[in-house]
Amino acid sequence: MTFTPRKLNWFLLFKIPSAYLSGVRVKDITETSVEVGVRFQWINQNPFKSMYWATQGMASELATGVLMMQEIAKSKKKISMLVVGQQGEFTKKAVGKISFSCVCGEELKKAIAKTIATGDSEQITLVSEGTDESGAIVSKFHYNWSIKLKAKA
Repeated sequence: MTFTPRKLNWFLLFKIPSAYLSGVRVKDITETSVEVGVRFQWINQNPFKSMYWATQGMASELATGVLMMQEIAKSKKKISMLVVGQQGEFTKKAVGKISFSCVCGEELKKAIAKTIATGDSEQITLVSEGTDESGAIVSKFHYNWSIKLKAKA
């Protein structure tokens, strides 16, 4: 599959409908980075008139997960991926358009190459940073992903 924002957003609609309904959308994808956007709206608000933390979590995880999926597809190997840990920091109210970006593609390529070469599982921490329209950081998420070659049946 070619990874494009349009195809990934269709994927969201059918595989992660709660993210799609919350307004989470892939905006841009390159070899080493992914940008995911979400706009503050009624469906994703909290009682404090800002974006609910879980919506921010969906968008930030998607940014890291899409990068992981793209790199696994390029490897042409069957590799499983699983989030085994997560940490989030919130520094400002999330209102307006929020963009989450993950630019960890180079580190990810090395981790996947290592798991292919050794056959051992690897863990990598990918960071997704959320910024508002002014460029101010509203939240930052660290996802600890585990990757492993699938056993041949």
